Amino acid sequence: MNEQAPAFVHQWIDLAQQRLGAEIVSCSDDFFAECSRMLNPEPPVFIDGKFDDNGKWMDGWETRRRRNGGYDNAVVKLGLPGEIMGIDIDTTHFTGNYPPAASLEACYSNGPPDANTQWVTLIDSTSLQGDNHHYFTIDNGACFTHLRLNIYPDGGIARLRVYGRVVCDIAALDKSRPHNLAAVELGARAIAWNDAHFGAAANLLNPGQGFNMGDGWETRRRREPGNDWCIIELGQVGEIDEALIDTAHFKGNYPDRCSLQAALVKAGTVDSIITQSQFWQELLPPQQLTMDSEHGFRAEVQQLGPVSHVRVNIFPDGGLSRVRLLGRLDG
Repeated sequence: MNEQAPAFVHQWIDLAQQRLGAEIVSCSDDFFAECSRMLNPEPPVFIDGKFDDNGKWMDGWETRRRRNGGYDNAVVKLGLPGEIMGIDIDTTHFTGNYPPAASLEACYSNGPPDANTQWVTLIDSTSLQGDNHHYFTIDNGACFTHLRLNIYPDGGIARLRVYGRVVCDIAALDKSRPHNLAAVELGARAIAWNDAHFGAAANLLNPGQGFNMGDGWETRRRREPGNDWCIIELGQVGEIDEALIDTAHFKGNYPDRCSLQAALVKAGTVDSIITQSQFWQELLPPQQLTMDSEHGFRAEVQQLGPVSHVRVNIFPDGGLSRVRLLGRLDG
């Protein structure tokens, strides 16, 4: 985790994740490097001596050198509609071939944008540097589905990260069936944790099964008394009936036990929520865990009524792949 990055990188999810359904809708050119690489969830790499038919292989989006004026652009469909809080335009490993400048526009569209689409400028044309992260705080407040990244006049971008809050249409959800209230698709997010040395707490909410240990939440080895924890803000308020705790890929480093606490939080800063969480009611008493397994707890879950936040406690430390909290939406 990049501790030097601005707060929005750690507070919000990347809406341009391919696993959420993000994709490239169109691009003006990607002669040297496929535009889709720009959305790769892994950090960009440089492989010395690797070439393909068009030239040096680069881990990102790279266009050819323009000889006829104009500039290049790429249109990205976000994985989920959302409010954008921050942007990272990353030129890592692009040194003599990065764009001197870039701008970013956004729109809300039910289908692919066309000539009639109204675009809103989020980032005016701004200078870029090679081999660098370029962070931009966004304060717009609207919900968007697509972005258009313009680079002037050409060159390469390693990664585009779009940090924001998922906007879920709760009216469209079927309230007659249970939902995973901790699903990122419903807007759930990790808001606090005491440690995430080896893996981000936000990974617990990702869709699908974990790819490997890196696609989970993992803390350092604890050498002092106590236990590790993280706090999840549910996507929607609801009553939790079942908890699924998955230790997939964690074998010599899974927690010995886990427990859950929960509450309906109506207001408060993150710091105040952290303090309050120590005294929340027990949703799931401490339960024994095993390696590389999904653990389902239903009879053990306490009925607390509607809740908005859940504190995940692991004893004493270790890694979890996923946390699913199945329940009924609060009307």
